[in-house]
Amino acid sequence: MLLLSSACAQGTGVAGVATKPPETPPVASPSVTATIPETTATTVPTSEHQAGAIKPPAEEPVKVPPPKLSKYSYVFPVKGCSTSYQKRLLVLPKTTIWAGRGCAFVSPVDGVVDEVNLQNRWKPSVDAGATREGRFVTIIGEDGVRYLGGHLDTIDEGVRPGVKVKAGQRLGTVGNTGNARDTAPNLYFAISWKTGPAYWWVRRGMVNPWNYLDAWREGNATFSPRHETFELRGKVGETPGCTVQCSAKKPSKKAEREEEPPRPQPTPEPTAQPTTFPA
Repeated sequence: MLLLSSACAQGTGVAGVATKPPETPPVASPSVTATIPETTATTVPTSEHQAGAIKPPAEEPVKVPPPKLSKYSYVFPVKGCSTSYQKRLLVLPKTTIWAGRGCAFVSPVDGVVDEVNLQNRWKPSVDAGATREGRFVTIIGEDGVRYLGGHLDTIDEGVRPGVKVKAGQRLGTVGNTGNARDTAPNLYFAISWKTGPAYWWVRRGMVNPWNYLDAWREGNATFSPRHETFELRGKVGETPGCTVQCSAKKPSKKAEREEEPPRPQPTPEPTAQPTTFPA
């Protein structure tokens, strides 16, 4: 009798070595649980919420003082009034500061009064150059620079040559004397260097002043015209000849009868003698 057994159904191979990998019992994966939040609608701020929001107060800006540019301190020459002025060269290197009649003309720097003209000697029939600024005061600043304020309506009592003044001290009031008699009140403001009274064309302005006026009005009180003024004086000399608006008019016979013309003023020859200024 033939006996069949299950061993015949096993796969052939090396004795004792199985032909299939051993079956590994399945490992159960750990269960993961999570709580899913309930879905809520997005909250949109209402106008009431927005109106209730208060903006935090802003901090005050830090004010940085301007750099110190010189050892001198200056102020704008018209005090306590609204002003405007030209910032370009027209005929002469000076500027017209428009302000109301009676506004204070003040010294722009510490210094000494140099010239004072109390009388308005200008006459249109003659238009002499030395009288065109009408009533005026000049200051020699502690910086050695000369400053002219002209077309004044009044000059304060006690303002005379040799008197020491401080920056911001009132010297007179704005007007329209001299050849400004047909214009609105204004201050004729000019920067130059000290000369004798005969060299009136130097006194009426040699350095453009508006950059300095801008600085003084905006609070940069140490911006000084000293360097520019002395540099120009070194180039043209202390008493350069007059080149613009130098001659007076010849009065008509009618004007001679109506007005007494001023005495003719000699025009001195230019010299190169230097003047000593403070260091």
